Amino acid sequence: MDSLTTPDDRRRCQVLGVPVDACRDVPSAAIGLHTSGGGRVVTLNAEMTMAARSNPELGRAIASADLVIPDGAGVVWALSRQGMKVMKTAGIELAWTLLGYAASHGWRVALVGASPEVMGILRRSLPQTFPGLNLVMAVDGYQPEQAWPEVEAALAGEAPDLVLIALGVPRQEIWSQRQQIGQPGLWMGVGGSFDVWAGLKQRAPKWMCDLQIEWLYRLVQEPSRWKRMLVLPAFMWAVLRNR
Repeated sequence: MDSLTTPDDRRRCQVLGVPVDACRDVPSAAIGLHTSGGGRVVTLNAEMTMAARSNPELGRAIASADLVIPDGAGVVWALSRQGMKVMKTAGIELAWTLLGYAASHGWRVALVGASPEVMGILRRSLPQTFPGLNLVMAVDGYQPEQAWPEVEAALAGEAPDLVLIALGVPRQEIWSQRQQIGQPGLWMGVGGSFDVWAGLKQRAPKWMCDLQIEWLYRLVQEPSRWKRMLVLPAFMWAVLRNR
């Protein structure tokens, strides 16, 4: 690839039958998607890939997304076996970049998910971090079931340029697929990013990110995740068997 970049410069590939996009410049691709009318962004890792194979609803939500970025060393490795050299793009970093762009370009931003405590912190801290940020909606994910139709209607009425959703996988992907239909702007699931931004959790040190062993840091922080980590060798074995 040459050094020139266009917003839509991406190639759709597949890992174990799950789509993922190889992009020259992921932030440019996301911003270009907004320019062309909006769409959904999914951040794909090994765990989500395996979940999509056993959860058809999640699989459809990923397959219908407009931009699926490789957010995991396993997915990057699987693509390399197909001759695709891509860089891991952490969803938390992409979302942070988009918030900065939103603040400087007058985008309307909505946040959905996480705990009431986390959302309260972000309502105060994000506008301070990003002067000019137009936060039109910030709703925690602990709403009672009967409150969600009202939340969804209010969100549709705001027509935000950027919607960041922290409801966890697969709920955030499935929910955003349903809500984004007919709506403008970028819609993106961000997992536990809100907790990190609020200071309630810490991200792995840069050297661990560079070595692509963030999963080890998360496991040390949350030992209860060990069962979830068993999906990693299963993913690698499935990729090795798949030709």
